[in-house]
Amino acid sequence: MSKVTISSGDFLKAYGRMVETALREPVTITSHGRERLVLLSADEYRRLKQNDRTALYPWELSDDELRALAASKPAAAAAQFDHETTPK
Repeated sequence: MSKVTISSGDFLKAYGRMVETALREPVTITSHGRERLVLLSADEYRRLKQNDRTALYPWELSDDELRALAASKPAAAAAQFDHETTPK
């Protein structure tokens, strides 16, 4: 997929064409040479939002969630990261 980039001034002049392009691929809009906005289709936005995650503080978890965390075991593949938590 090619990267479509357009200045804000050119975007205003070519709005209709850029909207059609954004239905197929993201359009990056620049201002003074810097990327400022990305226009993308509503379907793509919903797809990306579907993957959103929210971090919680431990005190925001229910007792059942805390018990489930305490009882959980890491996957065997996670052992490759043990050296990152082992004191030197």
